[in-house]
Order: sequence, then structure tokens, then C-alpha cells
Amino acid sequence: MQFHYRYYGESRVVDDSATTAISFAPDTLRKPVHFVADIGRHLPFREAISALHSVVVSDLRTRTRDTSEYQAWLRSQEGVLLAQFMARSGELRGRAATVKAELEAVQQQKQALLDPFWRARRQYFEHLYQSDRSLWIVLDPVITVHPDRVFFECFSRDESTYGSLSCSHEVFSRLGDFSCGTTNIDYSAALYDEFQKIRDYKTTRLAIEPGGFAVQTGDDPGFVEHKIDVPDSWVRGFLQVSAAMAQPGRRLSLHPMDLHNFCLLLRRRKEKVGPRSIRFVLEPGRPVKAVFEPWGTEVVCPRSSHDAAEPETIRIWGRRRLLTLERLIPLAERVEVHLLGTGLPSFWMVEGSDLRFTLGLSGWTANDWSRSGQFDLFGPRQHADAATREQVYATLARHWRMTPQQLGAEAGLDPVLAESCLLLFAEAGRVVYDLGDRVYRLRELSREPLPLDRLRFANEREAAASELVAGGAVSGLTLSDSNGGQVIAAEVKDRRSYRVRLVIDGDERLVEAECQCDDFIRHRLYRGPCAHMLAARLLAQRRTRLQKTVAEAANG
Repeated sequence: MQFHYRYYGESRVVDDSATTAISFAPDTLRKPVHFVADIGRHLPFREAISALHSVVVSDLRTRTRDTSEYQAWLRSQEGVLLAQFMARSGELRGRAATVKAELEAVQQQKQALLDPFWRARRQYFEHLYQSDRSLWIVLDPVITVHPDRVFFECFSRDESTYGSLSCSHEVFSRLGDFSCGTTNIDYSAALYDEFQKIRDYKTTRLAIEPGGFAVQTGDDPGFVEHKIDVPDSWVRGFLQVSAAMAQPGRRLSLHPMDLHNFCLLLRRRKEKVGPRSIRFVLEPGRPVKAVFEPWGTEVVCPRSSHDAAEPETIRIWGRRRLLTLERLIPLAERVEVHLLGTGLPSFWMVEGSDLRFTLGLSGWTANDWSRSGQFDLFGPRQHADAATREQVYATLARHWRMTPQQLGAEAGLDPVLAESCLLLFAEAGRVVYDLGDRVYRLRELSREPLPLDRLRFANEREAAASELVAGGAVSGLTLSDSNGGQVIAAEVKDRRSYRVRLVIDGDERLVEAECQCDDFIRHRLYRGPCAHMLAARLLAQRRTRLQKTVAEAANG
């Protein structure tokens, strides 16, 4: 997928003895967005924006060793190996020994000549990765101005980490004129060094410059155009984050010193064998206990709390990505962790000084967001026509932030139907879920959002589920109430018959599921519900909707 930006000038930081001016150049191809204000909390903002930079340049994928030198040597030895194989007699053995000695001498000379080249090439790529990170940045950060907050979002190059810095308007001492909306900002790795010059004793101004929108001619030499080809998996992963944040999970409230202890342990010790996980042990009425494997080191968080109603253990991997939060510990007033389950993503929110930093981690470092699970399929999936979807979007656009209950009350819609529409817009990149305030916010990820008609099936599983229902493959459907929710049981025939059982909570979210198919046996719910589960749920929704329609007709 290609993204096209046009900036008027470049983002820059102008620094002198008395002032620091941070000026971001917005994308002039999008709707005008501007924001000008003096920063009132200098050092917290500096540390938070620096942590966001760590996410932008993050790439923790395992880099394979360079074996080109060995492969070249192996190819050079083919003649020697063949000569040894063909040596069947004393004469041939003698000739092979002579040839081998000659080849060894030639190879030594060749190695001496090429060794500087191999060493220089290896050093060049190491320098490129460590020093010129701007070449590794995939997509410029997204900045959104709302009536109550300004927030920056970014996604790591390895597609495993999401970062969001949300600033309340209270962060700014002098708030000037602003225009709400979302835009991309011109960003380069050189800005990071300039951010470090922010000081408490100097006036610091943050400005998203509106000047480029007033230029009428596109051939002005001040315009800088960027065309970036982004992998589809990168975009899908970014869109999956909002759907994952909206899912129910375990909420842990930690003291900032607990996060410090986690990071200190990771700095002091280096794992050499697996498992490399954190095992959270949650017992009602007792503080959170974190066990770091493979060492078995227990870290008890005495001032922590959690919402687990019964004993539970949750394991997460990819824990070294938590070191991104180290710079935020001194300014943290509280730390909240949102755990979706074992092997599933986790969200770490650090709040303080009217700043909120959210770090979203996929199930483990090597498992990027686009493959870690189809979290949009866990939420409500009620059907809504185009008019209803546009009504939901227009209502949200008037207020910028709303809960499904607030939106449903104002628009006269069922809150579950409203949330289904909001999830569709999140899949299209037009809405983001704010985990801190627990509201949906308007945010256009791209200038041209994906058409909603293309979102009928978010992936091949939904398409397969629709085909199974249409073909009459779902039978023996039973519905029963349970703890304010619903239990769905059915038999789905797909080459063979599979028994399916789903548990839906009161908010119509999938919280538990079982199936006899190979996909579920291998991956459980780590990759989202299988097509058989979706088919059973789809037919259950249609039956419930039909029963409701019949009941309304009988009463009317």
C-alpha cells in the first residue's frame, strides 16, 4: 500500500538560550489541522516524546548472520572436494594432494585480498542500522488534535509495538488557536537530538504549522513530497490495535516502582534459554505477583491491585520491549496494565503530569500485530446498513469522543449496534479506541479511508463463515443464557462435523470458545476465532434478530 504526503517545508527545532520552538510540518494534502501552544511541563514532555521515538525506530527482529563469506569459501572448495572424491588410486591421490596444496595457497591469497571488503561491508550495514535510523522508519507518526487532548501515534518497523502519547490541554501553559483533526507530520531521526535540548528554564513552543495550507500552487519549491510503500501487514497491524484495546481483559494497577523493578531485573540479567516470559499470578484480595522465567524470580508488587475474581495466571512474552518505558518512570504517577490473556497482546499505560503514554505489545516480539489475532472478530458483529453507519460516524464527528452507550442514546440506536459500527470504522482507520478514557475517538489514519463496502468481510475467515451459513452447514444450534450473556452451541459441517461452543458476555464480546477443528487445536484463540465459530455466531445472531422481529410484529 502506498502513502503519499506533501509537506510545506520540514519539521524543525529552533533552539537558543531562552526559547525552544518545535515546529511540525503537516501533510498539506489532508484537511487543515493546526495547533500552537507553549508547553508548560517541559521535562515530562521531553521524556515522553523521546520514548515515542524509541517505538518509531524499534526493530527487534532477529537479524540472521552474514554467511556470504562462508558460502564463497564453500564454493571455492568444490573442486577440492570433487578431487578427493575421485581419488581412487595412488596416482590420483598424489595429484589431488598437489592440486589441494596449490588451491590452499590460492585461497589464502584470495582471503587476504577479500577480507577488508567483507569487514567493511559488515561494518557499513551495522553503522547504517545503528546510526541512520531514518532509513528504517516506515511511516511518519500520526498526530491528532481533539478539543480536550493532542495525541501522537506510531507503529514500530517490526510491526510488534504500538506507541501513543496523549497530552491533555493542561500540559500547555498558553494555548493558542487550534483546528481539530488528524494529519501526518514530517519526522526524521535528527529531531530526536533536538528534543533532548528541551529545558525547564526555557520557553518551549509546540506548533503544527498551518502556513502550507495557504499556498495555492503545488509547484512551490517549498513543498517536499514523500511516497512510501508500506507492507499491507504493517497497515493491518496498525488497524488491529484499536480492536484489541476495546476487548475485555484483566486490568492491573501498579505502582511506578513496580515498573522500575521489572526494568531493573531485565537490565541486570540476560536469558540464555527459554521460556522468556513474565507470568502474572493473580489471586483475589492479594497483590500482583510477577514471575520472570526462566530464572523463576518473583517480583511481588505490594501496592498493586487487580480485578481478577478468581485465581488466574497470565503469561506474556517479548518483555524486553518494556524497557521503552524506562524514561517515563520518574514522571509516572500510576501505571495500568491491560492483559488480554496468555500469549495475547498487552497494553501498558503510564500516566503523570497530564501525559499518558500507551505501549501496546503483540503476544511476543516475533509475532507482529497483523498475525497475532483477528481481534476485530471478538467484538460485536451486528449488521448495519450504510445509512446507520453514516449516522454513527456523523454523531461521533460532532463530539469527537464518545462511548457506545453515549452514541447509542444520542443517535437512537442499540449500543451494541453502535459499537459494531465503531469497530468497522476502527478497521477502516477512521476511529481509534482510547484505552485510558475508555471512549472511541475520531481519527483518520489516512487521507483516503478504506471504503466501508470493502469491509463486509474483514478476512477470509468471515468469508468462509458466511459461505458455511449460506450452504446450511450449521445445524443443531442451541442458545442459552449464562451470567447475563449467552452460550451458543452448534455443529458445523466442513468436510467433517465439528462441535462448536461459544460464550458471549453481556456486551456481546466473545470471551470463551471451543471447537474440534485443527485450527483451534493448534492455535486456540491466539489467532482469533476460527470460521466454524464465526459461522455458529452468525447464525445465532440471525435467529435472535428474527425472533425479535417476530415478537415486535406480534406485539404491534
